[in-house]
This record gives sequence, structure tokens and C-alpha cells, in this order.
Amino acid sequence: MKTRLTEALGITCPVIQAPMAFAAGGALASAVSSADGLGMIGGAYGDAAWIGQQFDIAADARVGCGLITWKLAERPHLLDQVLARDPAALFLSFGNPAPFAPAIKEAGVPLICQVQTLRDARRALDCSADIIVAQGAEAGGHGDARGTFALVPEIADEIARQNSEALLCAAGGISDGRGLAAALMLGADGVVIGTRFWASNEALVHPRILNRAVAATGDDTIRTRVVDVVRGYDWPSRYNGRVLRNPFIQKWHGAEDALKLEAGVEAAKWAAAQEAGDLDVATAFAGEGIDLISSAAPAGELMADAQRCLAGAAA
Repeated sequence: MKTRLTEALGITCPVIQAPMAFAAGGALASAVSSADGLGMIGGAYGDAAWIGQQFDIAADARVGCGLITWKLAERPHLLDQVLARDPAALFLSFGNPAPFAPAIKEAGVPLICQVQTLRDARRALDCSADIIVAQGAEAGGHGDARGTFALVPEIADEIARQNSEALLCAAGGISDGRGLAAALMLGADGVVIGTRFWASNEALVHPRILNRAVAATGDDTIRTRVVDVVRGYDWPSRYNGRVLRNPFIQKWHGAEDALKLEAGVEAAKWAAAQEAGDLDVATAFAGEGIDLISSAAPAGELMADAQRCLAGAAA
């Protein structure tokens, strides 16, 4: 299927893989790009050595990189390091893109801005973003409060009102071809998919955590700040993260101030659990679409499924 997104990015399936922190490495990004989507390395909190290593793993594949904007503001030198790798696109989320947009545009790299409100979208348009990602609260990981189904057409209409050439992608709760087809009907040019690729063979996710996640339903997810508190990440107050419930989350959700007092002990416990895949403590960042995922699969196979669903919808 041809859309404005496929033509702009030189891909054949209008799918961008979300640059998920710690889960989206070079292997996953390369697999998605090789299957005619756009794969993204999750640069997240700005570990320059890790990002460089993942670009090396991706090798000759044409991949992009995503950065958390408020964290990039603390480490602005990282932008030049990423741009030096000639990424297929630069994906900014959760903060003001204005300080970084000129350098990205000057480098000739497509600028993708993920937004959670109409106000965010207007700011991204002011920055001449090439692609705007309207992210609904159904998404796994960090986000805000708006739902995908209403936010996407609202931003589509704003782009039209401004006579902008910016492209629009939908994100949040899209885990199969039906979600992709629905997004296109809402006025999007393509989609950004996270959880479905998080549950892929190439993602950097502990097998035990992944197996627990694919047995869960959307009802098993919750938006919370617990994981940010235990990791010591100072996220802006408007954002929280969607994760799977487990005893650790249940214990501390709503008691974040108490968790801060125990942060040293609990942080060590949480980090060890992530390494071991301890399902009572370790966190799975999964969206509401997790119930649509029954097992892990190669990223290329997931892309092929998306292509088949689109072909059926077009027919």
C-alpha cells in the first residue's frame, strides 16, 4: 500500500517501529527496516556508547533513532553524535523539540515529533516537523491522557487547517493490521507500533518477562509513576508509564512518596529483578493492545502480517 508516509520514507509498509527505551536495539530496528518498515533504535536516556553499539549492530540497515527530548536537553551534545550516524529519521518525544529542530533540519534528516495533545501538535508544526505522531494513552510506556481514536483525527484536521505538508502517524493500542487500517481511516498516513514489536524475537526483553506479557490482557495494564520513582528518573509530571500490574507495582502504586524513602533498597531489588526476569518485581512496559498478541514472533513476520491485513482491507 502506498501512502504519503511510504513515499516520504522509501518504505512499502506504512509502519514505524517505536524507539522503545532499552528494548529497541539495532537488531530489532534492522529487522523492521529490512522488512520494508522503518526501524528505530531507542536512544532513550542518552547512553552514547550504547547508542553507537546499536547502530553498529544495525550495520548497513537504514534505521532511525529516538530520543527522550527532556533528557536530550540535559545532554544536547548527544544530538550531534546521533546525526553523525546518518539516521533515517530522528524521533523526539516528551518535551519541546524547538531547541533541536534546526540542527536536525539542517542535517537533512526527517524530524519526527511524538505528541500527546493538540497543543503539542501545534508546537511540532511550528518546528516544521516532517512527521507528527499522535500518541494515545493506550500506548505502552510513557504517555499522557488523551485517547488515540479522538486525538488522531483532531490533529489530522489541524494539519489540514494549517495547510501543512506534515505527515501524521497514529500510535497507542495498535497491535495488528486492523489497528493500522483504522488509523488510515482516521486520517493518518501510517502508524507507530510499540508493544507488538516489544514482543518480538529481536527485542531486548527478558524471555520470562515477555512470556508473562503475552499471557496478559489490556485489563492487566496500569498507568503509573512507580517505575520512574524506583529508577530515579525525574520525568515531567504530565507523563506516566503504562506497565503490567504485578505485586511490586500494586504495592507502591499510590504510595510513591513512601517509595522515595526506600528508593536505595528498592532500586537495587528492582534492577536485580529485571536482570533475572523476576515476574513479581520486574516491569513489563506493555500497552492495552497486549491481549492481541499471543506469542513472540520475528519482526519480519509481523511486518508481513501487516502487509497482508492491508491488502485485505484494500480489497
